[in-house]
Amino acid sequence: MRCILFRLILFSLLSPVIILSQSNQPRSAMKIGRLKYQGGGDWYNDPQEEVNLLKFIQQNTLIDVNPVYEFVEIGDDKFPTYPIIFMTGHGNITLSENEIKKLRSYLENGGFLYADDDYGMDKAFRREIKKVFPEKDIIELPFTYGLYHCHYDFPNGPPKIHEHDNKPPQGFGILHDGRLVVYYTYESNPSDGWNDPDVHDTPPEKHEEALRFGTNIVVWALTH
Repeated sequence: MRCILFRLILFSLLSPVIILSQSNQPRSAMKIGRLKYQGGGDWYNDPQEEVNLLKFIQQNTLIDVNPVYEFVEIGDDKFPTYPIIFMTGHGNITLSENEIKKLRSYLENGGFLYADDDYGMDKAFRREIKKVFPEKDIIELPFTYGLYHCHYDFPNGPPKIHEHDNKPPQGFGILHDGRLVVYYTYESNPSDGWNDPDVHDTPPEKHEEALRFGTNIVVWALTH
């Protein structure tokens, strides 16, 4: 039943793309934008991550994707065209006042930000996202939250893909009008698991688990 419902939702979501393709108009497929930010953090690391995730999604869902790596700055004209923005890194992040306003507008108007601490960006991310939503707290999502069950089942929340400080993996979120607009993983690092397994010596089962979890994030963002 869950699979049937998911297919119906995605059919309604993707039907305009199907019509455009049949009428020989330019095909529109979902891409993830990698956020380029200032502050010194390595926002650019491991560009194969999104490519591998989108290829996995292409093979295991009905979502029409374009498996490419594209980076974008908040001030770029094309920034609002990405339904999902992904940010990661190991260090500092700084957002300008203009970027803070534009990021908030993007998120309040249907956009989705997924941030993954690649070890070392936790303090900076929490500081900067608080500037975007000063009136909101970033809260840990319960394991019953729909993102953990929307396509693959993760009864214990975020998986532990890579070890950082021997802490349990956690998933945090910011909601706007009841919709999850920011999702943040800490001590989990699924994005490293999306990479080619030999890059970080990721065991095959962890690679698969990370890709499945990333699929849930994308499915949840696109259907909510």
